[in-house]
Amino acid sequence: MTTTPPTTASASDALPPHMAGNFAPVTDELTAYDLPVTGTIPPELTGWFLRNGPNPREAASPHWFFGDGMVHGLRLEGGRAVSYRNRWVRTSTFTEGAQAVDAQGRRNLAAGVANTHVVRHAGRTLALVESSFPYEIDCRPGHELETIGVHDFGGRLTTAMTAHPKTCPVTGELHFFGYGGPTPPFLTYHRADASGELVLSRPIDVPGPTMMHDFHLTASHVVFMDLPVVFDRSHPGMPYRWDPEYGARLGVLRRDDPHGEVRWLPIDPCYVFHALNAHDDGDQRIVLHVARYAEFGGASPAHLWRWTIDLATGTVAEEQLDDRFCEFPRVDDRLAGQPARFGHATTAELPGSGPIPGALLRYDLQTGAVVRHDFGPGRTPGEAVFAPADDRPGGPGWLITYVYDASTDTSDLVVLDTEDISADPVATVHLPQRVPYGFHGNWLPDPVS
Repeated sequence: MTTTPPTTASASDALPPHMAGNFAPVTDELTAYDLPVTGTIPPELTGWFLRNGPNPREAASPHWFFGDGMVHGLRLEGGRAVSYRNRWVRTSTFTEGAQAVDAQGRRNLAAGVANTHVVRHAGRTLALVESSFPYEIDCRPGHELETIGVHDFGGRLTTAMTAHPKTCPVTGELHFFGYGGPTPPFLTYHRADASGELVLSRPIDVPGPTMMHDFHLTASHVVFMDLPVVFDRSHPGMPYRWDPEYGARLGVLRRDDPHGEVRWLPIDPCYVFHALNAHDDGDQRIVLHVARYAEFGGASPAHLWRWTIDLATGTVAEEQLDDRFCEFPRVDDRLAGQPARFGHATTAELPGSGPIPGALLRYDLQTGAVVRHDFGPGRTPGEAVFAPADDRPGGPGWLITYVYDASTDTSDLVVLDTEDISADPVATVHLPQRVPYGFHGNWLPDPVS
């Protein structure tokens, strides 16, 4: 299956960094079967590896974050790479040119690009972007990742939805929030039960409209990050600007009192796109791990930091754990909100950063040890997702990621053994076209019958 090729810039035109090299979009939607494999795919891996990212249909976008969403999916089954396919998410913006804000300044929450994440909850697979409603896509056997349509929780969701919801592994609840817009409420906390019904929507007072990309969940708390990246419609490109005068703080809300007080604790000005994990440490301490930038939009890279909240004293201890650049941090999702010994992160180029040797990092959060997998010259990984080998949370498993090879302008799916990620890949699946650099995804194993 192919689409009409988009309009492309002439060779003489200077492309912005987010439209050059492997940041550039692909023009075709493909379906390919029985893909060639080097090595052996673990037979335990039966399901979909899905990853979302921006792929502007018109081959033009003012910012990396704004391209139309495209999901790349690889089906693994019985030790075989059964199929690969990539599909644009057919949002109303994609199909009808719908705008997020109309001429009267009213928001259309069904309009968006759904380009940031893809998650599963209560049997639905959702493509997400933080500026609008989710869109459901079809992963049932025999289907092609088609877009089913907008999902607003039966009309109960009245705000946008973060691209980084958290599923509690104990209750099955989906916790998330919505932010954005020039008028209050600037932040709303939501909770859906294990069946997918939206059961809680609670506005939270914050001083102004900031860009809140991620948050934290523990067994007992929700923690919000109110950081100094402030909405500014006049700002070129992204309508946000760095404003350290706004201040930075963490807001702690008890899960058993979702309409109760949010306790705000100051931290040093910084920005965080992505949280690794969080957990309670007794009754009065909360431990958070984040990929922290010294500021938003600057030249400084992100590093792994630990924040320890002391509720008894109302203070936050802030500590940098590593001096290596890292982004897209992930844990075994069965330990979301629980103590997790290991976390994983990616080292790779970002738009305008120039070439950075691509690697995956495995952090031992107890000992501080770091193990690195280097992919070799010109080979760059994306976010690596953990796929479990058995039913023990925190036990053995694999890291799965798409890897781009600049020397051949092709991409592979690579599987690494988490028990020895520095070793050669367990399996490398060779794909029929390159996968542009993108954002987030998940390993979605087939439900156990």
